[in-house]
Amino acid sequence: MSDSKELFEFPCEFPIKVMGVTSPNFEAIIVEIVQRHIGSLNTVKSRHSKEGKYIAVTINFTAQSRPQLDALYMELTQHEMVKMVL
Repeated sequence: MSDSKELFEFPCEFPIKVMGVTSPNFEAIIVEIVQRHIGSLNTVKSRHSKEGKYIAVTINFTAQSRPQLDALYMELTQHEMVKMVL
């Protein structure tokens, strides 16, 4: 049984959205980082802002544990191209 403080029951389907300034390789960089922590991805979708200055990449995957998610968020937020991770 899971800890009552835990918000998620693992494994679980998990979406992560990563936003940054539009560049030709932003999506590929984000996918590479996520695959290092997750392995197989379920879906990857990209969307540009109205003026095209920013891009949001949403990736759905099966999260296995809280430490896995923490390590992924840490690496993503430390990347110079990433402005926000949700």
